[in-house]
Amino acid sequence: TLLEKVKAIYLKGEGLPHDRIVPTVGLNIGRIEDANVKLVFWDLGGQPGLRTIWEKYFEETHAVIYVIDSAAAPSFEDAKSALEKVLHHEDLQGAPLLIFANKQELPAAVTEEELARHLHLKELDERPYMFQAGSAYDG
Repeated sequence: TLLEKVKAIYLKGEGLPHDRIVPTVGLNIGRIEDANVKLVFWDLGGQPGLRTIWEKYFEETHAVIYVIDSAAAPSFEDAKSALEKVLHHEDLQGAPLLIFANKQELPAAVTEEELARHLHLKELDERPYMFQAGSAYDG
């Protein structure tokens, strides 16, 4: 959903309708070119069985956007564990990190400050990072 929203904004198009977007199974690729900038997004599925393919894409990664469902508190520990593995991979040393606290439109969503406390991110790495709370659904 986030990839489709970003594509719709920067490509000045509609993107896929929400009812046609399903959780990523495997990989989705999005490309955005604007002026002299070319961005390639590799949307990698986050289910535990799919995480084994992630490292195949790390070598050419310049930054990481880690999307977390901020309304699914029971999954925060698993999200933290997966993020730790990503951040400790040698190909991603120093890559900037954006943690996107998604689904802020839902009543159960925690704030980015609460999510930061759950993830204990300051203990994980010394890289540049930031949190952004938002909603891929409604922008």
